[in-house]
Amino acid sequence: MKNRSAFRIYILEDDVWYGSMLQHYLSLNPDYEVKRFETPSAFFSNLHDVPQVVTLDYSLPDYDGTEVLRKIREYNSNIRVIIISGQEDVATAINLLKLGAWDYIVKDDETKDRLWNTIQHLQEIDGLKQEVEQLRSEVKRKYDFSKMMIGNSEPIKKVFTMMEKAAQTNITVSIYGETGSGKEMVAKAIHYNSDKAKKPFVAVNVAAIPKDLIESELFGHEKGAFTGAVTRRIGKFEEAEGGTLFLDEIGELDINLQAKILRVLQEKEVVRVGGNQTVPVNARIVVATHRNLLEEVQNKTFREDLYYRLFGLPIHLPPLRERGNDILLLAIHFIDLFCKDNKIEKKILSEEAQHKLLSYRFPGNVRELRSIIDLAIVMSDEEVIEPRHLSLNATTNVPDILAESKSLKEYTNIIVQHYLDKHQGDVMKVARLLDIGKSTIYRMIQSKELIIN
Repeated sequence: MKNRSAFRIYILEDDVWYGSMLQHYLSLNPDYEVKRFETPSAFFSNLHDVPQVVTLDYSLPDYDGTEVLRKIREYNSNIRVIIISGQEDVATAINLLKLGAWDYIVKDDETKDRLWNTIQHLQEIDGLKQEVEQLRSEVKRKYDFSKMMIGNSEPIKKVFTMMEKAAQTNITVSIYGETGSGKEMVAKAIHYNSDKAKKPFVAVNVAAIPKDLIESELFGHEKGAFTGAVTRRIGKFEEAEGGTLFLDEIGELDINLQAKILRVLQEKEVVRVGGNQTVPVNARIVVATHRNLLEEVQNKTFREDLYYRLFGLPIHLPPLRERGNDILLLAIHFIDLFCKDNKIEKKILSEEAQHKLLSYRFPGNVRELRSIIDLAIVMSDEEVIEPRHLSLNATTNVPDILAESKSLKEYTNIIVQHYLDKHQGDVMKVARLLDIGKSTIYRMIQSKELIIN
């Protein structure tokens, strides 16, 4: 049975003694599977096994070594060919290297050592390539749409649909959503599921860079362009060449710099700060903001021409409070992650804790939910996470109830629950403040419409 994991080496050498010597020497490495052939016909009839390396005697009788090299390259250009020749002819060596030979080794006392080192180097390169491909595969799995964003609510399904459309083309994408809703994660998922996955993903948070440095950060600068510019530096547009440039919080971009961004997008070239030479750039643009850019255009704080240039394919990320039971799916996911990372027994959410999470507004969205869950696991000494372990921000838990369509009964439950949470479950006080009977509140608690924490 063939060892498919072995590093396969073919030796094409008409000198039986010399070929046997090379085969014996290379076979000292147990990772190598070495086969020797004396004629091109025997060699080509076994090429279907696709060796990683072929050592080729250039001076074969009745066969031109250059032609053998061409045929190997035509069959599979990934096979590395090392020429072994008795002639030290520089012109021939250069010509063979141009035709795709990996190396040219002259037959002498050091041939076998040079060959050993060259093949070992090739094996290391193959190992690194496999590691890179494995990492790329892991990254792609990590940013698989269904794994990257947990949820099955209708709003999030619409997001998945738009993400799939975005990944299939190179259209500019604009992502809208509140802080903490996962805009950068969406941008990464689009990149790693597109044909640009093997190219760079470069993220820039426009709001986090000082106004006087943002131009240099995006476009780069030349040596001496300003105090402290001791060397040339390429900008983020150049870094993202062939890949994706993610401009987060684009709504915070200074109005004066917006014109320069527009020019880069139109002309596909940048001029580094302090320079006058144009540098071509080619990166897909994905932008994100928590602002309503159309309102910013109307307020004259965002250029209309840039807005329409960036609009592209819009993806609206729903806030967590509009995703229903996705809250619980995410909470369970974060519990699993935290427990696994910290090597502790898995915990579960009590029914009351679930109700408390579902009644919370999550102004910080998914990011806030994860922080709440992480802290709850730490605070809980039992297997079950109870409502008292969930540290919700009561001051931000006042819902804008008129923004949603609910029944009068649902509105009543929300209001009474809020006051119960605010006053530590004091039914008498809540009944007095809301001017309703305490028996009404107790009945709502008994029917589990309300929860006392």
